[in-house]
Amino acid sequence: MINVFLDDVRPCPAGFVAAHTAEECLLLLREYSVGILSLDYELGYGQPNGYAVVSGLIAAGTHPKEVFVHSSSMMGRAQMVRALRDAGIPGLVVHDGPMPPAVLEQAAAAARAGQDRGSEQP
Repeated sequence: MINVFLDDVRPCPAGFVAAHTAEECLLLLREYSVGILSLDYELGYGQPNGYAVVSGLIAAGTHPKEVFVHSSSMMGRAQMVRALRDAGIPGLVVHDGPMPPAVLEQAAAAARAGQDRGSEQP
């Protein structure tokens, strides 16, 4: 299982696989089991945004266990959180905001240990 961090600007935290575009993120969601997905909204001028990822994962039925929406775009963040919650995906936990330090530390520690979250690297 991997953790995925979608963002075109921010550095990818330890224990996560970086996705810089919506297409990369959707590919990772299709090809791997994802524990934590952290989403940005704005991914560059003229590029599909984080909402495209949300729409794609809902349509495909490929979803992580947990989603954090870390975007600084208030409108984009609200739109993504609302869509994920309205989809009613069983077992999916949706967080409106960035990952807290404890989650980041746990993911990094698991990656270092080569187990649980973040152990299956693409």
